[in-house]
Amino acid sequence: MPLFSPNRSLLNPKFEGYKFSPLEYAEVTVHHALAYRLSQTNASGRAPLSFQEVQSRVLHNHLAVCSQSKRAAYIDADLRVVLIDVNEATLEPTLRVVYELPRPIQSAAVESLQREYPSAVFVYAASLFVADGYGALYALRIEDDGPAELLAAYELAIPTQFESAQASAPFRLHQVASVNGQGVVAVLSSKHYPKNASEPTQKTHKAPPVKFDTWGAQIALPIATSSQIQPLQIIWHRRGDDVPVYTAYDTSRQAFLLAGSSSYLPIDVRPTPTYEPSPDEIAPIPRKGENLDGGATSGPDVPKPPPYSWTQTSDSVTIAIPLPSDTPTEHVKVAFSPRTLTVLVEGAPTAAEIPVAIPRFTLKPLWDGILPGTSLWTFDRAAARAFGVLTLHLDKAHEGTRWPQVFVQSPSGGGEEEREELDVPETLDPSELYAIRESLEKYTAALREGADAGGLGLGAGVPSLAEGERDDEVDLSVAKAVSVTWVGAGGGRPAWVGEDNASLEILSTPLPGSEGSTLKPSLIAKNGLDGVVYTLKDGSGADGPPQWEHTATYSALAFVLASKRDTRFVHHVAGRAVLAFESGASDVGGNVYVYRGAGPKDIWAKQTVLKIGGGSAGALLGVGSMEAQGKTLVLGLCEGELTILHDVL
Repeated sequence: MPLFSPNRSLLNPKFEGYKFSPLEYAEVTVHHALAYRLSQTNASGRAPLSFQEVQSRVLHNHLAVCSQSKRAAYIDADLRVVLIDVNEATLEPTLRVVYELPRPIQSAAVESLQREYPSAVFVYAASLFVADGYGALYALRIEDDGPAELLAAYELAIPTQFESAQASAPFRLHQVASVNGQGVVAVLSSKHYPKNASEPTQKTHKAPPVKFDTWGAQIALPIATSSQIQPLQIIWHRRGDDVPVYTAYDTSRQAFLLAGSSSYLPIDVRPTPTYEPSPDEIAPIPRKGENLDGGATSGPDVPKPPPYSWTQTSDSVTIAIPLPSDTPTEHVKVAFSPRTLTVLVEGAPTAAEIPVAIPRFTLKPLWDGILPGTSLWTFDRAAARAFGVLTLHLDKAHEGTRWPQVFVQSPSGGGEEEREELDVPETLDPSELYAIRESLEKYTAALREGADAGGLGLGAGVPSLAEGERDDEVDLSVAKAVSVTWVGAGGGRPAWVGEDNASLEILSTPLPGSEGSTLKPSLIAKNGLDGVVYTLKDGSGADGPPQWEHTATYSALAFVLASKRDTRFVHHVAGRAVLAFESGASDVGGNVYVYRGAGPKDIWAKQTVLKIGGGSAGALLGVGSMEAQGKTLVLGLCEGELTILHDVL
């Protein structure tokens, strides 16, 4: 059974879209100018960044939120650790510098490694771990006022068995979890620098593949105060092709979850080899009736247009049927009944006379009922052209019901002609009559002259949700393909892990801080155009395999996210809303789009748009959430401003 399986009862095929629900901006926002500004500039080495490193830095969250309190922190451009405390009554933030990280001295004569962005993680309100991005980790104790106390400093000393060309490397801090009550495990990631790495040749200029290490480092509690930098105690290690996009610790199963674009394996386990065909082995796959050899196509190879084109709205169905433009109107006979349609053309040309067969419907059963009294038909001759269009306007008997097709199959099953009449895709625009005529005339010309008419057809054949707004390439790329890897708290492989790690396409991860004390991991995965929320159920112990439950659906989420071109973060608050944050780095943008949840039978859901970055505030660099006054606050950390949204969720 698949680990991620949608519950069909929670899917909503009748969902129409999102309706804008405005909020008074001044009443739901608190703005605070930053005296200690952030910076996105962090390039420090001579070596260029790989695509994975650039993507990781773009998606890096500079804000650390304590889920047990109203406290957050960030590291500014001058490596100062800035603490944010939010007042429970006024929701106004108070900022103060609690520690200044030492800045390493780098010489231009010595080649330095690309540093990471600084990162921080709270263990609880008074305990903060900070990675400076150069390769050091600091454990701080936060006081109620005044500066923080430095308890200890650590570095990532890479053991020799991991075959690294560097004795230490800059790293990013993802998580710090309490695993046994007496210590914590910090999850770090760093770029792997292999020994004797090959340089790209002048012939290919292709850089060697980049690997990334994920480390589990154990730190005993209480932390013994020391002024000397100590090596981190590595208890487990995994290697993959990218930086993890999401990590979590499942206390019930005593295992870490790593989600990234590849599996994370021990160095003694080789990944499954992938095969890449050479250019000579790649050949396009022809469509039905398409000739890729470059020669002229004969009559039977030319794609035949469908017998009609159709579209629908919530209360009507429109059918367009091609007829020779010289057909007299009195020869057209149309009859509507509550469940059937009759269309006959007296003296219609035969297939031998014209290449397009004229549909002949006699009491043809419709997919659903119509209102005969208000249904009508028109015939646009278009005498200057070879074909006109007979248009039928059918009023639906059940408004709001979406028809998957116009007709239903007859009890006898029908033949090839009936199957062609049933298998006609819906088109978007009922005014597409000009394109219909053009397709028919090009089709007849192709049959007459033997030219290639590949790709021609009657109508656009695109589902009505989409053409003009739907881009298959964009819709497919809006989700990120990830693999879910499990690592035992001590570094071992859990017994319940299969041979292959579970994979899926994710649209959203939890908003930092929103998981609170429950700490239940959840992911929103792409399912067609929808976003399906999978929540990890509590395990019965360390031997219990993971069970992901489909708990909610955000209908058409992939579709609406595909329209965003400047999205930096996409997070969700389980069961309440999905938030898509724009970066605000350009002159336009800087908004957060809030898509609220809806039931499986609701055809509409609410959407809100609020300004959270851009302009004088600068680019959005970090997001998070916390609870205050019984409501969820959303924090947006920009280069020069902190914005707090309340009464939004």
